[in-house]
This record gives sequence, C-alpha cells and structure tokens, in this order.
Amino acid sequence: MSDLLYSEIENDLRAGVRELLDDTCAWPDVLAGTEKDDPCDIALWRALARMGTTGLPVPEDLGGAGATWRETAVVMEELGRAVAPVPFLGAAVLAAAALLEAGDRALLPGLASGERIAVLAVPLGTAPHAPTGGTVRASGGALTGRVAGVAGGQEADVLLVPASDGLYAVNAADAGRTPVTSLDMTRRLCDLTFSAAPAERIAGGAEAERAVRAALSTGAAMLASEQLGLAERCLAVTVEYLNTRYQFGRPVGSYQALKHRVADLWTSVAQMRAVARHAAGCAAAGDPGTAVAVAVAQAHCSAVVVRAAEECVQMHGGIGFTWEHPAHLYLKRAKSSALALGTPDRHRAALAALADLPPA
Repeated sequence: MSDLLYSEIENDLRAGVRELLDDTCAWPDVLAGTEKDDPCDIALWRALARMGTTGLPVPEDLGGAGATWRETAVVMEELGRAVAPVPFLGAAVLAAAALLEAGDRALLPGLASGERIAVLAVPLGTAPHAPTGGTVRASGGALTGRVAGVAGGQEADVLLVPASDGLYAVNAADAGRTPVTSLDMTRRLCDLTFSAAPAERIAGGAEAERAVRAALSTGAAMLASEQLGLAERCLAVTVEYLNTRYQFGRPVGSYQALKHRVADLWTSVAQMRAVARHAAGCAAAGDPGTAVAVAVAQAHCSAVVVRAAEECVQMHGGIGFTWEHPAHLYLKRAKSSALALGTPDRHRAALAALADLPPA
C-alpha cells in the first residue's frame, strides 16, 4: 500500500504552484483564452518550467529535479483545480514518461527545462491497454500516416510518434497539423499527418511498445490526480455558493436536500483522493500492482469528476449555466478527461481482466 498522505515537500510544492496559478491563471483569463485561436498559455508554461515542475521525475543529470511521479501528481491536482490551459499532461507526463522508459538522453533535458514541448502522438482517448502504432508507417527514416485527436499537438516542438517498427521523434514543423473542434477548449486537439516526414528512431520493437505502454499508464495515473483537483474545486465553489446564496431568508445550503447531495459528493471525492493517490504512489514506486491501481483510479475518478461538475452547475442554479460563470469550464474539462486515456468502461473491463474475472 502506498502512502496516501502528502509529505512536507509535496505540501510546499502545492503551495508554490497554487500561488502561481492564483496570480496568473484566474478563471476569467482562462475563459478569455478559449476565444483565441490558440488558448494555450505559454507564459504560464514557462513559469511552471522555471519552478522546475516540468522536469520533476527527470534525473538531475538530465536537467530534472530527480523527484517522482508523486510530486508530479500534486502539480496535476493544482492544474486541474485551475483548469489551466497548458500542455502539462502531454509534455511533462506522457512524453516524459515515454522518454524515461526508453532511456533517452537527448530530448529529456530540453523537455525538463521547458524549452521544448514534446507530445506523445496518440489519440487522447487511447487507453494504456489499447493497440498503438497502427496508423503510421516507417520507411527509410521517414514517417507516413495520420494520427487523429492528439492533445497538445499544436503547441508541440517535437512529436513522439509510435510507428510500425518503433517510437520516433519528429520535428513538429515537418508534420501537418489540423486543429479539431474540442469540447474542452482549454485542452484542444489536432489531427497530425505525416508525408515522408524525417524522423529519428528513439526505440524499436518491444522496447518502443514498453515505452508507450508505460507512458499511457503513467498518464492515466496522473490524470486521476488532475481529476481530483478539479472535483475538489467544484465541491469547494459549490459549498461557498450554497453558504452565501439566500432564499426565503436563509442560505440555500441550509436545506436538507442540498446538504445530502453535498455530503454524498464529499464522500465520493474523499474516495477519489484515496484511489488517485494510490495510483500515483504505485506509478512512482514501479509497483507491480500499478495496472490495477490505475484501472481502479480511472474507473472511479472519471465518473466522480463528471458528477462533481454536473452538481456544481445544478446547485449554482441559473448562473451555473451562463458563460459568465466558470462552471461550464469545469464541466467541459471533466467530460473531456473522462474520455481521455480510456473510458471508465474500458478501465473496468481492464480491471476485470487483471483480476481474472469472467466476462459479464
């Protein structure tokens, strides 16, 4: 069993990241960014890099902090709480995990410093146990094919592409990038096309397969922490509203029906914290039970974060449906993240297989 509590270092890290986000990532700014062609906040990304958060699990001799995925999970919680429009999941988690597993020493320093943004070129919905690399063909050091629905592809400098015979690095400028209309406007998607794009092989065969699988598994574990942060934010702003909004001379939160709904949600979020922290701890320790922990975390957290966002909208009444309130940002991120890196049903099926249960 991994430690579910937060260490002093993790709490200090959280305080620093939260202060930065409070100063630079207020929800009106996030909302305004969604109306731009490119909503990604590069200035915030650079600020996170200067804090050292973009290279937390990267070894110190490669320019990272030499920490673990537990610390990265704390950053993900804060980014989820703020619905921050930065490519952290794609670059600092998925791409970093793939390169760490592949033993790369060339790209990781630039990635850890935040000077370069790399993304793993797989559809955002790809589960850790789904087939990969089937849509891009490698031939003579060049890639040809298409990958749809990649998160962070527009902001990337380097694309890590699972291809027919390995994992390749491609200069993003050599790929075609077509923006896709996304439900979550703070994490936009794009389609990537490769037409004999020059590529450098990072890993081949089984090694490449392990790197991609490890990245997707770690990404799903970290995504659970992001969902936790968002659910906690939804719960907090809802409780604040219920305590300050009066109807018939009393706070609306004093009505028993709403109290029960909030209490039920608090219980679910507390359970969410346990499974998300356990998944992060297993990923950090390389625990043999990581696959089970990730499947449990994603099956639970994806459902709860959507419920938390829906309850936030509902209990805010009419204002929760307006463009002027951040509840719609929370709901769109929650819905999108529930489909990312495998749906809850996909993770439940994986969990059943891992537990050797018969098909339903």
